[in-house]
Amino acid sequence: MGGQARARRAAAALGVLGLLCAVLGAVMIAMLPSLMKQQVLKNVRIDPNSLSFGMWKQIPVPFYLSVYFFSVLNPDGVLQGEKPQVEERGPYVYRTVSLPFHPATLEPAKAAARAVICGMGRELWARPPLGASDSRGTAGFAGAAVMMENRPMSLKLIMTLAFSTLGQRAFMNRTVGEIMWGYDDPLVNLINKYFPGMFPFKGKFGLFAEVNNSNSGLFTVFTGVKDFSRIHLVDKWNGLSKVNYWHSDQCNMINGTSGQMWAPFMTPESSLEFYSPDACRSMKLIYKEPGVFQGIPTYRFVAPKTLFANGSDYPPNEGFCPCMESGIQNVSTCRFSAPLFLSHPHFYNADPVLAEAVTGLHPNQEEHSLFLDVHPVTGIPMNCSVKLQLSLYIKAVKGIGQTGSIEPVVLPLLWFGESGAMEGEPLNAFYRQLVLMPKVLHYAQYVLLGLGCALLLIPVVYQVRSQGPKDGGSRPSLAAGPEQPPSPCTPLLQDSLHGQPASPRA
Repeated sequence: MGGQARARRAAAALGVLGLLCAVLGAVMIAMLPSLMKQQVLKNVRIDPNSLSFGMWKQIPVPFYLSVYFFSVLNPDGVLQGEKPQVEERGPYVYRTVSLPFHPATLEPAKAAARAVICGMGRELWARPPLGASDSRGTAGFAGAAVMMENRPMSLKLIMTLAFSTLGQRAFMNRTVGEIMWGYDDPLVNLINKYFPGMFPFKGKFGLFAEVNNSNSGLFTVFTGVKDFSRIHLVDKWNGLSKVNYWHSDQCNMINGTSGQMWAPFMTPESSLEFYSPDACRSMKLIYKEPGVFQGIPTYRFVAPKTLFANGSDYPPNEGFCPCMESGIQNVSTCRFSAPLFLSHPHFYNADPVLAEAVTGLHPNQEEHSLFLDVHPVTGIPMNCSVKLQLSLYIKAVKGIGQTGSIEPVVLPLLWFGESGAMEGEPLNAFYRQLVLMPKVLHYAQYVLLGLGCALLLIPVVYQVRSQGPKDGGSRPSLAAGPEQPPSPCTPLLQDSLHGQPASPRA
C-alpha cells in the first residue's frame, strides 16, 4: 500500500513538472520572437548602451587596400595611333586603419537625439612598404592635355612649348611609389604658378597623395532611438542634404547609410544603399544569395549591371552624363574636370567595346566583382570586398604636339580593392550573443514543449494502469474457477451447484 502511494505522488509530481515545461515552452513560442526583436532593436541603434555602439563608433574590422597599376607597354605606338597594350602590376597591399576624427560620444541624456554627427579618417600602412626600388611602371598623363582641349589655341601653343622645355611627354616612366605618393612635377608647378586653382594640390603630384591621413567627411546619421524606421540613414554629409555634382535631383540625392551598418531584419527583397564620398554619389547593391560566414548566416549583396550604365541603357543615370559607353561613369565634375571614369576592374559588366579597345584586359566575375556579406538580422557587415577602377580618357589634342596621333580611348590607370572581414574576439562575441544564444533559445522552446507533453502522459498512464486490475477483480465468474472438492460443512449447497440432488446420508 505504501509503494502505491509513493508511485502516485511521483506520477503527480512529474505531471506538474510536465505542465510547467509545456506552459513555459508554449509561452516561449508565443513571446520569444517579439522579445528577440526588441533585443535586436535595442542593440543595433546608435546608443552608448547598445551592443553595436562601439562597433559603429570605430570599426573593429581590419581593412586592406590592394592596388593594381596598369603599365602601358607601347607608349610610342599609342602616340602613333596604335591600340594601347597594358600589363597589370600588383597588388601593392596596405593596411587601412580607421580613425574616428569626430567621435560620437553621446551622453545618456542626449541618447534620444534625432541624429548624431560622426566621421572616419583613414591611415594607410604599407605591407611591405613601397620604396624607390619598386618596379617601374608607365603612367599616362595625356589627360592633362584633354583638359585644355577647349582652351584658346594660343594658350595651347604656349603649353606645347612649355612641355618641350620641361621635357614632358604624354607618357612618363615613374616608380609605383612615385605614382602613388607623389613626386615633384615641373609641369604641375608651372600650371599652379600661372593658373592658380586649376589643380587642387600643390607640391608633389600623386594619385594617393591626398588619401593618407584623409577623411570621408562628416556624416549626420539618424540614431534610431526615437524613429527606428530611419536608423543609420544619412541625414546630411558635410552639412549638405544633397550634392551638386550631377545634372538631376535624383543623382544628387544622398541616400542610404554611411556604409558602416544597415537596418536590421533584412529580406531577399532588401537592398543596400549608401553614400560614397569617393564616388561622389549614392550607390545601391542588390541581393544575390544567402550564405554562411564563420558559422554566421549572411546575405550577399552585389552591384547591379545598371550601377555604371549610361543614360541610354538606364534612364535614371542620365543625370551622371555626359556619358560614353555603358559600364563607366564620368566623374570629372567631382574630380576637378579631369577626364576620369569610374568602373569595375578591367571594365567588368561594361560594354565589351571598352575592354576590346585595350589589349591586356581580362574581365571576370570572380576577380573583379564587388560584394558585401551582411548578417540579415542585425544589418551588420561580416565580410566585404569593394573593387573599383579609375580610368583616363585620352586622345590627340589639336595644338598640343605631345599628344601625337593618339586615338580616343578610355585608358585604365589602376584598380583597387578594399576588403575586410570580422574576426577575433568581435566575431566570437557577435556569434555568441546574436547567433548562438538565439539558436539555443529557438530549439529550447520546442524541447520544453515536447518534454512537457511527454511528462504529462506519465500520470495519465499510471492512472489507467492502476484502475484496470481493480475493475477486473470485482466481477468473479462462478464457472471460471477450478472445481473444488465438497466440504463437509456445505454438502447440500455444493451438490446442488453441480446439478445433482442432495441425498440423505445413511
